[in-house]
Amino acid sequence: MSDIRMDETKMLMEAIIKGLQEKKGKKLTTVDLTVLSGAICQYMIICEGNSVNQLSSLSDSVWDIVRKDTGEKPLSIDGNRNSPWIGMDYGTILVHIFLPEYRSFYNLENLWADSKIIEIPDFD
Repeated sequence: MSDIRMDETKMLMEAIIKGLQEKKGKKLTTVDLTVLSGAICQYMIICEGNSVNQLSSLSDSVWDIVRKDTGEKPLSIDGNRNSPWIGMDYGTILVHIFLPEYRSFYNLENLWADSKIIEIPDFD
């Protein structure tokens, strides 16, 4: 991958994390899938919120900050305002925003355990 494309992906990742932290997303985790052949994306960012309303706020914040900081918008968004999970597809990065019990059930970090997983400390 070219350095320019890698810089764009890094900027996108930073904007997504900023958007999630802006609305107090909890237990942010990045999953680096670049070491795996045939992965569905390069990175996943996973976080949780305490209510479906917070999940919507987190998704809206990611949309707004990524658009402002990078000019990007998601290719698609799955889930809706009353969903226990919202997925945002930015092509190279997939964002998963869960209620805690759904995150625990799907356990994406374990599913991709052979990748590089980094936990980002919560803002207080």
